[in-house]
Amino acid sequence: MRITFWGVRGSIPTPGPDTVEIGGNTSCIEVRAGKAIVIFDGGTGLRLLGQKLLKEMPLTAHIFFSHVHWDHIQGFPFFGPAFVPGNHIHLYGGNNVSRTLEETLAGQMDYPSFPVHLTEMAAKMTFADLYEGQTLEIDAGDGSAFRVTTSRGNHPNGVWAYRFEHKGHAAVYATDTEHYSVVDPKLTKLARDADILIYDAMYTPEEYAGTAGTGGPKVGWGHSTIDEAAKLAKAAGAKKLVLFHHDPGQSDQAVREKERRCREWFANTVAAYEGLTFEL
Repeated sequence: MRITFWGVRGSIPTPGPDTVEIGGNTSCIEVRAGKAIVIFDGGTGLRLLGQKLLKEMPLTAHIFFSHVHWDHIQGFPFFGPAFVPGNHIHLYGGNNVSRTLEETLAGQMDYPSFPVHLTEMAAKMTFADLYEGQTLEIDAGDGSAFRVTTSRGNHPNGVWAYRFEHKGHAAVYATDTEHYSVVDPKLTKLARDADILIYDAMYTPEEYAGTAGTGGPKVGWGHSTIDEAAKLAKAAGAKKLVLFHHDPGQSDQAVREKERRCREWFANTVAAYEGLTFEL
């Protein structure tokens, strides 16, 4: 597997001189396994990924959405391959209270919010609703299967976490999930012995408590902290921890400081940045 990060921010894109190193695009990662193209989340990083994929058409891609808050879907209307006939896009997500994934993506592109409707995208699109504990298999094109297993996280309106596996290696994508007073047993199980744990570490403990940063306490906002990330990585026996979904108010320097502090608790930690790539 090759895992590439195209967007690592949370809440809203943050372009500017203070975010050049880490990047300002919102959540999107690309996974390649054999011939399989699998994408997790459709934040603004998806636009840049789409530009690269235009060189590989015709293509089949699979997009798994953790949930449908803006910062995880706002890149989809600008995903170039979705406008090209002959491409096939499989889209996976949960039913968000009263709307399916298809209804939510279509609503984002409806008048007066956007000039081009979902139905005007020329690629073939197949939508699938997920349920907890489900394992899906995607043909990697070389006789092997790319497996994705679902679990629920802790976030307003719900969120999905994913474990993906190929040829004996495993990684976990668990963003937009808030820790409990004990280490989340569902995520511990999902991340057991994973090579890589990609986890929502939006805040420092002080920012979460409201003693640092702006906006007061963040309890109940659906996001976690660097110390809780380290606790989960240790409990699950993960080999590497990737801090993800950085707060829009954090500069490059602040993100690197999160990384430095977290390494004191879990040595094999790296802060996600645009262009970061892992080979498994």
